[in-house]
Amino acid sequence: MKIGGIGAVLEGLLCTDTYNRHVSRTILAGPFPVWDEGQMARILSPHSRLQVRYASRYNIFGLVETALGRRLLQAEQELNIGIFYAETSFGPYRHEILLVDPTQMDPVARDAYTAGLQAEFSIEAGRYSYDLEWQLFIDLAVPLMRVLDILAADTAARPAQRFLIAHDWMGLPTALAARLGQPVTWSTLFYAHEVAPVRRLVEEHAGHDTRFYNVMRQGLDWNLYLDNLFGDQHDLYKVPLLHQAAQCDAILAVSDLVVDELRFLGAAFQHRSLDLVYNGIPTQATTLAEKRESRSRLQAYCANLLGFTPDYVMSHVTRMVLSKGLWRDGRVLSHLARLLAQDHQQSAVLFVLSTAAVTGRHPHQIREWEQTYGWPVQHRTDNGELTGAEIPFFYDVVEPFNRHHPNVKIVFVNQFGWDRNRCGERMPADMAFADLRIGTDLEFGQSIYEPFGIAQLEPLTQGALCCTSSVCGCRGFVQQIKARGIEVPLYIEADYVALSPSWWNASPFNALDIGHALRNQVEDANSLRVAQQIHALLPRTDRTRAHYLELGQEASQAMSWEVVAQDYFIPALTRLQARMT
Repeated sequence: MKIGGIGAVLEGLLCTDTYNRHVSRTILAGPFPVWDEGQMARILSPHSRLQVRYASRYNIFGLVETALGRRLLQAEQELNIGIFYAETSFGPYRHEILLVDPTQMDPVARDAYTAGLQAEFSIEAGRYSYDLEWQLFIDLAVPLMRVLDILAADTAARPAQRFLIAHDWMGLPTALAARLGQPVTWSTLFYAHEVAPVRRLVEEHAGHDTRFYNVMRQGLDWNLYLDNLFGDQHDLYKVPLLHQAAQCDAILAVSDLVVDELRFLGAAFQHRSLDLVYNGIPTQATTLAEKRESRSRLQAYCANLLGFTPDYVMSHVTRMVLSKGLWRDGRVLSHLARLLAQDHQQSAVLFVLSTAAVTGRHPHQIREWEQTYGWPVQHRTDNGELTGAEIPFFYDVVEPFNRHHPNVKIVFVNQFGWDRNRCGERMPADMAFADLRIGTDLEFGQSIYEPFGIAQLEPLTQGALCCTSSVCGCRGFVQQIKARGIEVPLYIEADYVALSPSWWNASPFNALDIGHALRNQVEDANSLRVAQQIHALLPRTDRTRAHYLELGQEASQAMSWEVVAQDYFIPALTRLQARMT
């Protein structure tokens, strides 16, 4: 079971030898999503990797005759909660899963906790009770700590230091509950994977990253904080919790940018020690023959759809959200199309795999659309096919681009999956998702807000060029390995933040005025430079592709999850352990 970005992080970190040598026991804790039929089906599926040890709601009482089972049952009855406890494999290693359903929890326990939040941390829990997500994680805190204490006590090993790592704002209510306990038996760490008010400010203003990061950089120089320049942000329920993250014993940040964003958030972070713990990227030994095979399948798919075999295959695998900056792909490709046309009318295709749908479209729908109007080259809104953010992306970016560029096309596949069953009869029968990663010449990822961005660098190990924006947090990791003497020429950085001094006076207050017009100018000018870089680096021969495979695999190994565990995560825990003893 792997859900969302945190699923990829856990899958990467918990499989590493380094992590498992240093951490004797791991319990992954969170909400038991009884309200989500899809997730519950995955959790309880016979094909799941989970080995369920206790789930009274489903009459699984494997532990009930043990002291641990009796304590779990007692906690359920006293707090009126549901407990799901299991084990699962991460590579060769086994780790524990604890999920708790707090939706019917005893209100007395909740009220005592929220009173503590108010008294100790000045958090008015009732102010945000209208939000279901907020209420879920507030309700989860006390029962989760109760069960974690029960599980932590159930060990024959000698007492060890207990680390409670709060993943982003969702984990903070539980971390604060641990600090309210007497005595405090857990060392708490906050692991910042984003800074929520920053995401909102970037996404909701037309100046996007061009505006925000110029304001932030100048604001830090002027010793000003986010609220000084953008106004109070406490209407967003995540913000009061984020400010209290400074109460944790240690703070981890997923990128250099998130470090700066936390320092900009408030004075409590200004002088705190913040530990960088990057995300890792996958490493995979890929041969030139494998790359040629995957690439030929992608070329064949383009030929089936569009009637030509492209010289270059490009991809963008992402979520269909504003922060991914998908329109920037069209800007760069417009310039690149002209450059390729000058090279004896060379051609290219960009496959964008992204959807705003909650679940995948049914295969019979895909085949009907394919036969009726040529999906995924053509799309429609009158039948419910295009939905949400897919609509402006197709009509504002894809359709006008394809109309004006005969030698380069964008194919928008708004579907989960990448095989014939889910994507229609024109996809080669032996196509798989791996082909999209292995066969691509270039992966785009020019986000306006991207705290790290694993997906942007995933094809690096397969020798692909990777084009990200300068506000992708993975940039810092790339710079780190470059400083160690490892060249990463396949990494292309699109900078849509840097401004010419002639455009504005260097003060955070002037930068607040950056809007759509100036960002548009910056994107247009810099997307040309990016296209020129891509054009110069595109692999024109198999010899170059083989060389890129060598370079990409060396770089990805230097940024692997094993490296993250060894050089960043475990040292952060070790430093905290030294401070706490």
